[in-house]
Amino acid sequence: MVVLLVVSSVCALSLGTPYVPPHLLAGALLEGDTTLAGIVVTELRVPRLVLALVAGACLGAAGLVLQEALRNPLAVPEMLGVSSGAALGVAAPLVLALSLPAAVQPLLAIGGAALGGGLTLFAAGLGRSPSAVLLTGAAVAAALQAALLVLMVMADQLDLQLIYRYLLGSLSARTWDDVAGLWPWLLVVAPALVLCAPVLSVMRLGDEDAEALGVRAQRARLAALAVAVVLIAPVTAVCGPVAWVGFLAPHLARWFAPAAGAVRWLPWSAAWGAVVVTVADVPARLALAPVETPVGAWTALLGVPVGVALTRSGGRGRGRSRRGAAGAAGAEGAR
Repeated sequence: MVVLLVVSSVCALSLGTPYVPPHLLAGALLEGDTTLAGIVVTELRVPRLVLALVAGACLGAAGLVLQEALRNPLAVPEMLGVSSGAALGVAAPLVLALSLPAAVQPLLAIGGAALGGGLTLFAAGLGRSPSAVLLTGAAVAAALQAALLVLMVMADQLDLQLIYRYLLGSLSARTWDDVAGLWPWLLVVAPALVLCAPVLSVMRLGDEDAEALGVRAQRARLAALAVAVVLIAPVTAVCGPVAWVGFLAPHLARWFAPAAGAVRWLPWSAAWGAVVVTVADVPARLALAPVETPVGAWTALLGVPVGVALTRSGGRGRGRSRRGAAGAAGAEGAR
């Protein structure tokens, strides 16, 4: 993971037009280089790299929260109406020609994500059955995507191109202002994640056992969805719905530490999410240069086959993972 992160970060800062040799990056970053190469690195490539790291970490952590809360490795934001709802909340004002300040976009995304996730839980009976939540979420996501298609039909040609690129997820032309808009939400959700991780370990035992250990499963599932919404929506407001990061990152975390529990998986899932988005952004910038492709297309191309392979190969470690998680959850519940 560290090797992938370092190599992809160096490539993100060095490659492109203009090309900046790796040995000159430190000078451009630390000495405030005023040349064209220095300005490109500090004002365009560095904020894009930071945004890729932060967005990937948020999506990876949100994916693990949803999968653990629903006890289903296929529970991802794209299949629960969360990402589609956030995208709908941001795209609707653009099509309806409503002039809103940029600071309102995260609030619109959070509202749309909460709407999608709330519809999923209420339609599934407030989350009584994790399998019902997943199936209902797929239906809600399909309905919200249909609403997005209706908006795209109503849009003019320029808005249609903007919405299309946004719906695929893109880090193009992002600046420090976009990065700064994420920090308030991260400060809010970070303590909630710390408190959420031990509860997720208990919920892996099942609703009845979790209730016996003092965890109210329905409320915990609603709280987990709220945490996931606050993680996903601001990222979606800035970058669009970057697909399948929330699916791949938790599987990578479990594959490398099958006997751990949610408390240990959570930081590793966030780290792997950051790596996935950073690695995918390199071909997104360079594969068809000078034309940039959306990073969401590359995360889907990487995430789906690798995630399926990890799921198929994880059978040998799944039993150990469940036993280890059950033991950790029992100890945390006893405390």
